[in-house]
Amino acid sequence: MHKIEIRRQAQRALDKLPKSDFQAVVEAIRDLAQTPRPKGVEKVKTTGLWRIRQGDYRVIYAIDDNEHVITIVRVGHRREVHRALE
Repeated sequence: MHKIEIRRQAQRALDKLPKSDFQAVVEAIRDLAQTPRPKGVEKVKTTGLWRIRQGDYRVIYAIDDNEHVITIVRVGHRREVHRALE
């Protein structure tokens, strides 16, 4: 089981989500503790980070298998989340 850490910027974005989407995204993040690389996960090409989809939202995160820590780097709408990583 992995520990979940959420960066401040990701937490702020998470807090701004509509209530219905917030619940689904939080549940997807919780599931990462059990399965850090779930079905449908993709590696973000240039950064070495991972991405999962939850509806119209994306969760970008890093996995440290040695320390068993998942760090949520960014949460955002699919149109915006990748622009900030480039």
